[in-house]
Amino acid sequence: MEPNAAETAPGAVTEQRISWLTLLLGLLAGILVALLRDRAWGAGLAIGAILAWLNFRWLKRGLDVLVQASTAQAGDKKPRVPLGSYFGMLFRYGLIALAVYVIFEYLRIPLLSMVVGLCALGAATIAASVYEILHPAD
Repeated sequence: MEPNAAETAPGAVTEQRISWLTLLLGLLAGILVALLRDRAWGAGLAIGAILAWLNFRWLKRGLDVLVQASTAQAGDKKPRVPLGSYFGMLFRYGLIALAVYVIFEYLRIPLLSMVVGLCALGAATIAASVYEILHPAD
C-alpha cells in the first residue's frame, strides 16, 4: 500500500508530533490543575486543549485542500481557490467560539481556563520545533 502525498510531505512527522503533543500537554496540565487546585479550571484547560487540537486538524485539512488545488492548477494563469476553503476557515473559528461560549454559559467552566487551554497548541508547536532543532532529519 502506497502512502498518500500528505503523509510523505515534508513536515508531516512534525505535524503529527504537534497534534499529539497538543492533546498530551493540555490534558496533563488539566489533570494536574484539577488534582492540585480546582476541578473547574482543570476541566477548562482540558477542554481548551481539545478545541486547540480540533482547530489544528481543521487547519491542516484546509491547507491540504489549498495545496491540492494549487498543484492541480499549476499551469493556469488565474488559479481559483475553492469556495469551501474560505467557508471552512471562517467556520472553524466560529465553531470554536460557539463551543467556548456554550461551555462557559452552561457548564460554568471559567472562560480564562479554556483560553489558556487553547494555548496548548502553541506550547506543542514550540516543543516540536525545539525537538526538530535538536534532532534534525538527515
